[in-house]
Amino acid sequence: MSDGRVTLWGIEVFLAAAEEGAISAAARRLGVSPSAVSQQLASLEAALGAVLLDRGARPMGMTPAGRMFRRHAQTILNAEAEARADLAMADLSGLTTLRLGMIEDFDAEVTPRLLAGLAEALKGCRFLLETGASHRLLEQLESRALDIVVAADGASEAGDMGWREVHPVLAEPFVAIRPKGAPREGMPFIQYTARHLMGRQIAAHLARAGQKFSARFELDSYNAILAMVAGGAGWTILTPLALHHAARFHNAVTVEPLPFEPLNRSLSLSARAGVLRDIPAQVAGRLKAQVQEQVVGPALREWPWMAPALRVL
Repeated sequence: MSDGRVTLWGIEVFLAAAEEGAISAAARRLGVSPSAVSQQLASLEAALGAVLLDRGARPMGMTPAGRMFRRHAQTILNAEAEARADLAMADLSGLTTLRLGMIEDFDAEVTPRLLAGLAEALKGCRFLLETGASHRLLEQLESRALDIVVAADGASEAGDMGWREVHPVLAEPFVAIRPKGAPREGMPFIQYTARHLMGRQIAAHLARAGQKFSARFELDSYNAILAMVAGGAGWTILTPLALHHAARFHNAVTVEPLPFEPLNRSLSLSARAGVLRDIPAQVAGRLKAQVQEQVVGPALREWPWMAPALRVL
């Protein structure tokens, strides 16, 4: 960055420093020296004529100007990522069918927009969408019934044996959700079904933490669970994606960190290695830009304490 210009690299450095809360941590994340990070931040602030980060705080925090610029910065990087994906897909118009498997966590907003963008980029392509549990989608990918799958990591029962390529998409924490204005203590626990990977992860974590709750309900629907919590029937453990999926209940619930050892999960895009050339990486790039804009950004504005556990990978 020079001559008072704002560059994409300078913006990326600023976002890394803001999210990590320390120059050294941002440098490790970006694979550069701390002095390079400091130089980029100083140049960006000079170009904008505003101090963006409070370097005297521990962890380092954003100034009011920094918080304002962060919203614009993420929009700029999202647009750049989408532009790269559009250009990369320009020569793939010969693809005739793409069979996509997505976990239901994304079907509220993310999947429809992803399909619309892919349809615009691949004008001659027919799209087949399958939604379902992560382990079922990965089984269909392995059996060649699907081409690309977005699923929770850890859902594959057997080893991959190198048959698939994996593109990390999202990391997110599990959170405690209770009715607004009601204490969690003494309330029934509403459990996400153990028939799915996420429910088994929650149950195993509770057992490791020595936590035993009275679970009168076990459901497989985010909307049903959060409707019951909002109605005062109990409390639950879910993820930010689940909250996004059932956003209409936000005003009726309180979202908090787990009251014991934290638990996190990650989601990735998978495809059979070498079959679709660079299409899986391009789809992953589009998906990550959307997840940042539609899920991560709004969640961190509403619940800033979720950072850095909630992040695009």
